[in-house]
Amino acid sequence: MTITLYGIPNCDTVKKARTWLADNGHDFAFHDFKNQGLTRELVAGWLEQLDWETLVNRKGTTWRNLPDERKAQITDKAGALELMLENPSVIKRPVLAGVGPVSVGFSADMYDTKFKAAA
Repeated sequence: MTITLYGIPNCDTVKKARTWLADNGHDFAFHDFKNQGLTRELVAGWLEQLDWETLVNRKGTTWRNLPDERKAQITDKAGALELMLENPSVIKRPVLAGVGPVSVGFSADMYDTKFKAAA
């Protein structure tokens, strides 16, 4: 199984997830989506498994700094997809793929449960 953690390296939550994965002996690839980018197919695949409202971080600085008219355009999966491709920093982090369904966010308990279920 190929595990990929998507995020940005300076995000504290991503750092915690990377540390947890390494400390628990899980080999994984890290994909810095701010620098390496994201494909439409990849994000569309996430949206097949997760609700767009889960993936779009409306509490973050990137969202708060968007013009109100742009925020108002994000009302469905298609609009969210376009926004995430334009501004990857608006994606809630980290996104973990390759261990069961795609998941977003991090807590040690969530990862423990996810990896035990996949074993």
